[in-house]
Amino acid sequence: MRGTATDPNATAGHRRARRTAGAVASAALLLPLLGAAPSGTAPQASSAQLQRAFADAAAEYHVPQSVLLAVSYLQSRWDAHAGAPSVSGGYGPMHLTDARTAIVEAPHHSEGTEDARGDSSRAALLPDTKVPENSELPARLKTLPKAAELTGLSAEQLRTDAAANVEGGAALLAAAQRDLGEPLSDDAADWYRAVARFSGADDSATAATYAHDVYDVIHEGEERFTDAGQQVALAAQPEVSPDMAQLRRVGLRAASADGTECPESVACEWIPAPYEEFGEGDYGNHDLGDRPVSQSIKYIVIHDTEGTWDGVLKLVQDPTYVSWNYTLRSTDGHIAQHVKAKDVAWHAGNWYINAKSIGLEHEGFLASPDAWYTEEMYQASARLVKYLAKKYAIPLDRQHILGHENVPGPTASNIPGMHTDPGPYWDWRHYFTLLGHPLQRTTRQAGGLVTVLPDFNKNQPVYTGCVTKGEPCAAHGSGEVRLYSQPDETSPLIQDIGLYPKGDASTIDVNDVASRVSTGQQYAVADRDGDWTAIWYLGQKAWFKNPEKQPTAVNASGLVITPKDDLKEIPVYGRAYPEKEAYPAGVPVQSVSPLPYKLLAGQRYAVGDKVPGEYFYAPTFDTAPHRVVIGKDMYYEIQFGHRVAFVRAADVKVMPSQS
Repeated sequence: MRGTATDPNATAGHRRARRTAGAVASAALLLPLLGAAPSGTAPQASSAQLQRAFADAAAEYHVPQSVLLAVSYLQSRWDAHAGAPSVSGGYGPMHLTDARTAIVEAPHHSEGTEDARGDSSRAALLPDTKVPENSELPARLKTLPKAAELTGLSAEQLRTDAAANVEGGAALLAAAQRDLGEPLSDDAADWYRAVARFSGADDSATAATYAHDVYDVIHEGEERFTDAGQQVALAAQPEVSPDMAQLRRVGLRAASADGTECPESVACEWIPAPYEEFGEGDYGNHDLGDRPVSQSIKYIVIHDTEGTWDGVLKLVQDPTYVSWNYTLRSTDGHIAQHVKAKDVAWHAGNWYINAKSIGLEHEGFLASPDAWYTEEMYQASARLVKYLAKKYAIPLDRQHILGHENVPGPTASNIPGMHTDPGPYWDWRHYFTLLGHPLQRTTRQAGGLVTVLPDFNKNQPVYTGCVTKGEPCAAHGSGEVRLYSQPDETSPLIQDIGLYPKGDASTIDVNDVASRVSTGQQYAVADRDGDWTAIWYLGQKAWFKNPEKQPTAVNASGLVITPKDDLKEIPVYGRAYPEKEAYPAGVPVQSVSPLPYKLLAGQRYAVGDKVPGEYFYAPTFDTAPHRVVIGKDMYYEIQFGHRVAFVRAADVKVMPSQS
């Protein structure tokens, strides 16, 4: 059952299965309540201010309130993010965009020292690529200045005042309706074309998908408490029936979906990455393969582009750059596919993971320290991942759905240069609910494991370095939890000898993943002390605050590994490569080089897949010498630190976590 606005004891934020883009979606797209209810002492009137703002703006601009609420839900889930912009420079509940001041210092895969291909069989591809100019931004990234013109409100008001932001969104919808020659009708069904235009999409398929999603919210209704404790509700109106043929009169281009590998419930187009040879022995920007016949696909890697949509598309079409399989646009959830799933894109910085994964880049540049992601992009991404996971039998858990930040350095020297996206502001809890696999407690009693699961909005650890090195970032919800060497927040942070080989201390910099865990990750419990829980992490006991009234992790059970009884310590690897005897003539043997960490006797770590050592030999443009080498030596993937790792099966024993 779903809660109602008139029942204060009902559980808000859950809804019936939604239809998407004309098809019936599974109950996997039920949306969770992640926002916190206001405290019991807060005046009831204050928690309804945003609801009244929607009513007032709808009345002033003659926009049906249901349309205004549904559009806002698809943009932000009604959250205001305390005035911080999204990854595409969007502000407030209506996601009004003002990206003109965004600064991109370097293209995503050119920063740092990481070789996105992650294989020593050929030279690292780190071209001196110029950042695209952002002076000519598309209209979808400049809606806030337009709203300022229409309302007479200042840009600052539209960025920071939720009610003003809602008014700006209503003004934009009304302007779109008038521009289309349509009346400012009270009937929500008459606003289909205006909603499609509000998306900012430049093709009809994306505009249609967006409009369908808005009307799905109207049909099914929604309610939740926002990140500011505001209670907002939209009553279900299943009788609203827009004329979807209206979209043909909007005049948008038709995007070609030919050749794409996407579900019908998303808008997808084919913008291929080039497989071209250039220079002497150089080629780009991916490798042809025959997956899953030649080798299985085990992972999906979630990235954040750190660049604008148009600029990123130019980069992925450059044969001298690198590649990924899909890019998703923030404002409207549009998807472009660049590399077929059968081929191997260069995106993760670890050749083993690249050869076994599909990479999804989500549009974003840090216009401000606290980037957030639109609901429409979350939903489009979740639909795509569900489709790919089903097609390639990829489990929907955090040892298979990885952030780029969870990919291990393939060797010790690579660890400091590995990437840290999508970062602490990606809402994994909400994302997995959209995937139909909500993260939750799996056992009432202590089961030997914990699943990291903070309340995203309430959990606001302090980070630095978002804009200026060492300076605090603005307060923001986060899915990550900080780790300490003792059950005391004044004790030193956990150290990562791989990230800091010279012994430097870990920091709270937003890009420092040395001493933090992420939502959905599972770890073996090492100890408990009052409100504190200790886990095994990077070969050491790591503590985090986990109070009963506001837990940051919940009990779980499953399988763990520990060193065999006769071993005091075992090595840990960043890739699962075959033993030397497995390599045929003509394929250079790849070293099985351990990382600088040790897994000590008595320690336990959550288990993922058991896999054979595997290496995809692809050093040349000519595919004739390409080989997939599969060994007899077996490995277990484990949740070792912030990043996953691998251990040899011969070194460990597997046991239930409760034992």
